[in-house]
Amino acid sequence: MNVIRFSDLCANGQAAGQRVFIRADLNVPQADDGSITEDTRIRASVPCIQMALAAGAAVMVTSHLGRPTEGEFKPEDSLAPVAKRLGELLGHPYENGVPLVANWAGSEGNASVAGVTVAPGQVVLLENCRVNKGEKKNNEELARKMAQLCDIYVNDAFGTAHRAEGTTYGIAQFAPIACAGPLLAAEIDAISKALANPKRPLAAIVAGSKVSTKLTILKSLSKNVDQLIVGGGIANTFMLAAGLKIGKSLAEADLVGEAKAVIEAMKARGAEVPIPTDVVTAKNFAADAVATVKKATDVADDDLILDIGPETSAKLAAQLKQAGTIVWNGPVGVFEFAAFENGTKVIAHAIAESSAFSIAGGGDTLAAIAKYGIEEQVDYISTGGGAFLEILEGKTLPAIEILMKRAAG
Repeated sequence: MNVIRFSDLCANGQAAGQRVFIRADLNVPQADDGSITEDTRIRASVPCIQMALAAGAAVMVTSHLGRPTEGEFKPEDSLAPVAKRLGELLGHPYENGVPLVANWAGSEGNASVAGVTVAPGQVVLLENCRVNKGEKKNNEELARKMAQLCDIYVNDAFGTAHRAEGTTYGIAQFAPIACAGPLLAAEIDAISKALANPKRPLAAIVAGSKVSTKLTILKSLSKNVDQLIVGGGIANTFMLAAGLKIGKSLAEADLVGEAKAVIEAMKARGAEVPIPTDVVTAKNFAADAVATVKKATDVADDDLILDIGPETSAKLAAQLKQAGTIVWNGPVGVFEFAAFENGTKVIAHAIAESSAFSIAGGGDTLAAIAKYGIEEQVDYISTGGGAFLEILEGKTLPAIEILMKRAAG
């Protein structure tokens, strides 16, 4: 994935005195009063902004926040809380917040954005980009207007890279230079290392409640990985495909044929989908449910499978420690309940102890990584959500695709 990198432009002096438009991902969770409850995405955006400021650029930053109605700005849609927090992180002279500019998409070029002058070495935050009419549908007129605002467009929002919108795709078509910020570049590098040029054996852990939501991912990975570990409701469907009984566990019986096809595709390549040999069951789905470890062949008709068993966990952990590359998406059991967290906990620690290059993504996966304190032992943690899943499906993301086109000339 060859793209122009903003870090290179800054290093060779090309950003000095230029108008730089950064599409960041500042879509943070907020409380009812609008206060920010978790600021990871804002903190992650700071290095790109600091890089631009240090290079002497006139910096404009925008992002979406929530789900506003296009053309109808409401106070709750405002990036004002983000501007305040971003200012605190950037420090002097922005301690009281980064200047926030509304109605910016209709402005002309040069150094003036909607009447606010942005001088080299300064930064402004442009209001919620999804309030602009035509943003979601990538309206060409809007994209051209936005492109007039800048000399260099920087996409540093991997979390929105699977969407072809005005600020993720359209502006990149028409800006004089379009490039990847440090966050997006790091995602590209990690994904390439894990999937395009992996050190073998390549192990993938794909877990979740439904095969249907991860079917394309499973099929795509089955052509490439040496070991495809399935967990959660997905594992139950694969157990059915292997001829095992799963009681009243969550599964998709109508997709057993698809699961068998994945198993056969892996087998034909000399690869494996490990089927659990033991499981942890309960009679009801609750944190205080009585947990019982059973052989996978002994599941009763009224059992719910809520985790993989200790024998399976140990076997998978041993295999993960021998892997060259690990891709992790999803906990293998109901790790939120103490009685059913062991499988996910063992796998998390095995990944942490492995010498393999490891990349992890997905909301529940990030929660598990945080719960078991292995952030420093996972080589790359993707905050991309849907974008990460689409990469696993083998798709080329629109926002990366346009940057590749621009890099190719």
